[in-house]
Amino acid sequence: MKNSKPSRRTISIPTSDTLLARAFNQSGYLSFLTVGGKENRAWPIRAGTTAWEAAGTIHTDIQKGFIRAEVIGFADLIAAGGETQAKRAGKQRLELKTYVMQDYDVVNFRFNK
Repeated sequence: MKNSKPSRRTISIPTSDTLLARAFNQSGYLSFLTVGGKENRAWPIRAGTTAWEAAGTIHTDIQKGFIRAEVIGFADLIAAGGETQAKRAGKQRLELKTYVMQDYDVVNFRFNK
């Protein structure tokens, strides 16, 4: 007679954070990040949003005076060990207002006041 001991199965139960992130992404949203100064923040935007439109999410004055977006991919930022190191490694790109934002882009907007 074979061992009738039940086998253990691992069930992966998504955490509430994972479920929320999935729902967020499946609803057609993504986040871009701003870092530095007094606040680090994730900004929700619709997928397909341009850099110019994303600037307006922060403040209409930034959108009106938009010059360029300084963009670092989140994975590049983490791999480099921080924003300064990513810039030194040449991972920062200057993008025009037509650039389509990607999930977790780390962005600094250049603009005229």
